[in-house]
Parts: sequence; C-alpha cells; structure tokens
Amino acid sequence: MTRVLIVLPSASYRTADFVAAAKILRAEAIIATDAAQVIRGRTASPRMVRVDPLRPEWSARRIVEFAEEFPLDAVVAADDGGVVMAAVAAKELGLVHNSLEAVRATRDKSTMREIFARAELPQPAYRIIGANDDPSRACTEVGYPVVLKPVSLSASRGVIRVDDAEAVLAAVARIGAITAEAGRDPDEPILAEAFLPGTEIALEGLLVDGDLEVLALFDKPDPMNGPYFEETILVTPSLLDGRVQDQIASIARAAAAALGLVQGPIHAEMRIDDGQVSLLEVAARSIGGLCGRSLRFGLLGTSLEVTLLRSALGYRGGPSALQAAASGVMMLPISRAGILTNISGQEQARAVPGIVDMELTIPIGSHVRPPPEADRYLGFLFAMGDTPRTTEESLRQAHAELTIEIR
Repeated sequence: MTRVLIVLPSASYRTADFVAAAKILRAEAIIATDAAQVIRGRTASPRMVRVDPLRPEWSARRIVEFAEEFPLDAVVAADDGGVVMAAVAAKELGLVHNSLEAVRATRDKSTMREIFARAELPQPAYRIIGANDDPSRACTEVGYPVVLKPVSLSASRGVIRVDDAEAVLAAVARIGAITAEAGRDPDEPILAEAFLPGTEIALEGLLVDGDLEVLALFDKPDPMNGPYFEETILVTPSLLDGRVQDQIASIARAAAAALGLVQGPIHAEMRIDDGQVSLLEVAARSIGGLCGRSLRFGLLGTSLEVTLLRSALGYRGGPSALQAAASGVMMLPISRAGILTNISGQEQARAVPGIVDMELTIPIGSHVRPPPEADRYLGFLFAMGDTPRTTEESLRQAHAELTIEIR
C-alpha cells in the first residue's frame, strides 16, 4: 500500500484534512507529531511517529527508523516547523525532497533576506540585529517606520512596527520574550526592515522539478499597516492588474530558484505599492491554518491537501484550475487578551448568503491573546461567490453577526 508520512504539530488544524486526502488517494497516512492528535469524526486514528520540531535531525532519525519497518513513499511537511526534519528524512530515505540548505533558508528570515539581496530581487531595505548590535542604530540606518521580526517565527508572531527610536528597545525586549515562549533562543537575531506601504498579497504555488505552478493569488483587502500584522481576510482570484500578477509570479519563481527550492508547495508574501512589487518572504509549505479549505480545484472540487499529496507521491496531471468563480476565508481576529467566554450569533453568520462553512478552533474557556503574542485564531469563515468583492462582503457580514465575548 502507498504510504505517506505527514509532519504535523500537535496544535495543527489540518490533521483531519491531510488524513482525508490520503484516504482519497488510497494511501496510508502516517502522522509525525510532537504529541497526541485528536481527529474529529474518525473512529480510528492513523499511525503516529513521535517527533520534536525543535530537534529536526533527531526527529528525522525517528522517521527513518519507522520507515525501515514500514517503507514510505513520501514525506510531507504541513507547516514551517516540519520542513527541516522532512527534508532530512526524505534525503536519508532517497525520496523526493528539497535540499537542507534551501529549507533552512526559509526558516531564517535574515538568511532569506541575504539570499534575495544577492539575487537582486525587489525587497525592503533591512538590517540584521545580532545580540551585540545596537537596535536603535540599525533601525535608524533602515529609516523609520521599521518592522522588527524574529527570524525564526511565522504567522506574524512577534512582528512589530516601530515609528521612532524611543519605541525600539521595548519592541526588541517584547520580541525576545515571544521568541523564548516559542522555544527559541531569546537572543537570536532580529530582522529590521523598512515598512512598505501598499497592499499585501499571498501566492500559493506548487513546485515540480523546479517549475512553479501558481495555484492561487490571494488579495488581502484589510490594510496591514501595524503596529501588529494580524491576518484577517484572504480572497481569490486577485483583482490586481494582469501585468502586476505576472510580475508577482515571476518574482516568486525567481525567489524559489534563489533559495534552491525545487519540489513541493510554496507560500509567498509580497507588497504592492503603485504597481511596484516587493518580496516579503517565501515559505516552503502551503498556506497555514484552515485557509486551504477556501481552495477547490477542478470539476470534482479537489482539495489543496489532495493536490499536495498527489504531487509528493509523483502523480502528474492533477487538477489545478480553481473550481469557484471567487472564494475567500476570514481568520477570526482576537480583539484582546483574556478568557474566551462565548461566541454568539453563529447560526446567523452561517446563514449569510455566500458563506459555505465556519469552524471555531479555540474552545470556550481558553485563554486567548491578540498579536503579536498570538499563535492561533478563534476560527475560520469560508465563502464563495460570483466575484471577489461579493465574497469579501459575505465574510464581513458573517463576522458582523458574531459577538465574541472575552473576559
């Protein structure tokens, strides 16, 4: 039987979707995770391998040992934290993989910036702040306003905009605390980069032998100007001019090539201001959270996870055209820190025309925090429509029906 191992952290929202995708492809799904997984709607859990995202080489050895008894046909990482161990394990097993150097570069924003600079790709001005460097001087050299980022975290965690020198040291200390909480070195470098005005977009792509197929281009209609950078609405297809879309795809291809990525999904973030495209970052994984559920391909509505596993297993000719005229997702924002006590209006939100699903991902009674400390969302709203604008409006109307109570 075909067998695919999927690296998923215990906090991942996507376990059930990947297991369902493997079942559709008649493959056995093996989950490599750091703790027990709960898969709703299943009576039997898939086989699991215990790993530690903070020890990728050790974790890769655990995967290889498992494969000695149960041979694997592919190793897939579902999020940033698993890409290094997946690359190491796949190399050891002789499976299709990206190089270790390439995936490590996607996990270090400072290394990525330097690679993009050598490749002369358009990106914001930046400085790398080491433990012995003067953060205020680095920010002054970049020019205010400046965006400060931990080099190893993702999903906008720890990303802070500072507008003047007085705010720098407090932001640096806050980033160090967030980095330590995530299990990283609190003294790791911090990336200082120029804040770019304009709109932000996200590109979802799939690499096969170095060739990039653009699966979707998401507009982010809500302004992301800081001081923190919480994601909210993503809508596809993009309303950007066709020439700008072509430029975005071209930059994504060049960025993947510069990093050395040749196989599997990429998720790229860029900013567009007055027709000028600047590269923010590229991840060697697909879109995070449950956002992938907003994408369905071909006449059969094939999921993103099926598309990814098909490619990882070497199947060719899979559907790539998006099924709906327009689709979108809203990540429900967290307004303030506290205890989540109730979310009312759910039936009304689901009844909004265009809304196709809603899933809440944090249980009532949980402690929640807004950015930049936040590492999860309250839930996800999904919509489809005739146009991107009507899809966006459905998401906004549904969100307005919800009353989120945080004590």
